[in-house]
Amino acid sequence: MMERRRFLVASLAGALAAPLAATAEQAGKVPRIGILWSVSSSIATPWAAAFRQELARLGYVESQTIALEERWADGRFDRLAPLAAELVRLNVDILVTTTTPAARAAQQATRTIPIVMTLVSDPVESGVVANLARPGGNVTGLSLMHPELSRKRLELLKELIPKVSRVAVLSNPSNPITRPLLRETEAAARGLGVQLQVVEVRNSTELDSAFSAMTRERAGALVVIPDFVFMDQRMRIVDLAAKNRLPAMYAWREPVDAGGLMAYGASIPDLLGRAAVYVDKIIKGAKPADLPIEQPAKLELVINLKTAKALGLTIPPSLLARADQVIE
Repeated sequence: MMERRRFLVASLAGALAAPLAATAEQAGKVPRIGILWSVSSSIATPWAAAFRQELARLGYVESQTIALEERWADGRFDRLAPLAAELVRLNVDILVTTTTPAARAAQQATRTIPIVMTLVSDPVESGVVANLARPGGNVTGLSLMHPELSRKRLELLKELIPKVSRVAVLSNPSNPITRPLLRETEAAARGLGVQLQVVEVRNSTELDSAFSAMTRERAGALVVIPDFVFMDQRMRIVDLAAKNRLPAMYAWREPVDAGGLMAYGASIPDLLGRAAVYVDKIIKGAKPADLPIEQPAKLELVINLKTAKALGLTIPPSLLARADQVIE
């Protein structure tokens, strides 16, 4: 009887020790976060800083309580799939993606690792998630609201240049978000009495001929459809717009900081900071399927007054009053 009691006690102790040991091992594990950037490392640096700052605010210390694995596609969508597969092979605990093509590449690479998407135009229409409130599957994150904002961008450009009748639209047909954004821009153009000239550019080698076509067709202004090929080439696009004296509207402030005329859209650093909050929630046990897709909390209108003056434009006081920042 005594031997049996010893055996039972020993068995019970072993059974209790097993989950405790597993818990201790899990507690000591440093979560590995894979980040799939659609742009180059030089462009991603300030956005990555916003992500890291928010992680630090949440109590994480890089290389001690959290590890980051970053990969950059340098504006080439064909590189996203192999880079996503590489991060999956590294057995990261969470994948953070930037842009719709990056989210889709990660989704194709894994259906089990949680994915936090950012900078995605329309996650439902693009097929990344089924529903904004309950995305289901292994993907959650943040939407850019681009289709809804496309109308507003053309309206703001028309407010700045009331007499403009023909507007060029720089677009990348290989990007899945382009079609819905063009659809909204075309709807706005009909309401404003503006004729659009859609100019397609798939890579940087086509930019010079694209601007030549705009000049040849006498475009009076330019709308740049958001695309990370264009983000990588923003300095060149800004220079070509200035050379051809085309007032241009962008989706993000970065081209305006580089000398572009005007931008209206979500703050990318703000979205990356909020992505860190999603990462924190998942680390603490939340399931991506149960985390609603968020839309931008911060939209910003940025106007470069110096560029406006160089183009001979006077910014209406009503537009200046609504600007979040005026660069002089």
